[in-house]
Amino acid sequence: MRAAIEVADIFRAAGPAYRVAHAGHLSLDQLKVMSAIETCRTAALGGHVEACQDCGHQRIAYNSCRNRHCPRCQGAAARTWLEAQEVNLLPVGYFHVVFTLPAEIADIAFQNKALVYDLLFRTASQTMLTIAADPKHLGARIGITAILHTWGSAMTHHPHIHMIVPGGGIAPDGQWISSRPAFLLPVRVLGALFRRLFITRLLELHDGGRLAFFGKMAALIDRRAFQRHLAPVRRKRWVVYAKPPFASPQAVMAYLSRYTHRVAISNSRLIGFDWTGVTFRYKNYRRSGADRQQVMTLAADEFIRRFLIHVLPRGFHRIRHYGLLASSTRKGCLAQARDLLQVAPAPDEPAAEEPADQRPPCPCCGGTMVIIETFASGCQPRAPPAAKPSNRETVHDPA
Repeated sequence: MRAAIEVADIFRAAGPAYRVAHAGHLSLDQLKVMSAIETCRTAALGGHVEACQDCGHQRIAYNSCRNRHCPRCQGAAARTWLEAQEVNLLPVGYFHVVFTLPAEIADIAFQNKALVYDLLFRTASQTMLTIAADPKHLGARIGITAILHTWGSAMTHHPHIHMIVPGGGIAPDGQWISSRPAFLLPVRVLGALFRRLFITRLLELHDGGRLAFFGKMAALIDRRAFQRHLAPVRRKRWVVYAKPPFASPQAVMAYLSRYTHRVAISNSRLIGFDWTGVTFRYKNYRRSGADRQQVMTLAADEFIRRFLIHVLPRGFHRIRHYGLLASSTRKGCLAQARDLLQVAPAPDEPAAEEPADQRPPCPCCGGTMVIIETFASGCQPRAPPAAKPSNRETVHDPA
């Protein structure tokens, strides 16, 4: 069911003026995202006409934009991805680990998204794999599914990595080692290594002249100024958070369905949109209990600005797999893990079948809807032909 207010409604109403006001300051990727969201499921993208096989009721269905930043298009994408991941689950507890960048580093990431987001993936995954392999901790090679989020609940810039990690791994001698029931790895140790690896590699990027700085941060192009900027974060504890394990593999899937294809804000969080701005729900994590859920109103321009700062660079992968789940070795590693855990091997991939019918049933009688007409982008469906009167209904002019 369509939400009462959608991000697309805001972009269609306020987007044209926003483009004019910020001409020359929007990237091509941001402009493409705006256009995709504005035209999603409209006649601009074409569509088809469906008819009920039972009662004949007809309805128009417009095509979706399939852009990964569009709130309306992520539900189907998430379902498809999750179906493919189900075979990778192991019958063990799973942990949720979060790596967060300090504000000083997040400012650098804002102007160097592709480089610093990639560095965040690489250092967070190496941290986990290194500490897990240490015999003082787990002493095994683990699997990781990592998901990048770049936003806080209020759509501010807050880059962090969510990791889903099975509670155990394969030791160098080929045995399975299980983690403790409610403990995976020490977060303080993870945070210290994460900080060291990240700062070291960030300095390498700076020394190689690969980082760019603009506006108030332009002075950081100088190495000494850059070092002074990093000085506070060298002494600061970097936040690594580990939640208790999930109750079951099914709980892992339910969790992933909420996180993998999330965008900066979902349509369900929008409350109102008028001349005063956009009103939406958000979580204030500095408060607890019922006070955590709060409401915020932003001017339409500021809402669009915050949404667009989370547009990822073209081709950037926001879901990545490491260790036992790395794509190049996943099949063999999971087969070995299942053998060690003495569970049945994963079923063979079924032969390609016709995709299940995703069309909603007829709203009038619940019957099956079938496509009776398609129309191209920018076109509208043909109007139904006018009913011709029968001979009995033909009226003859007595004159």
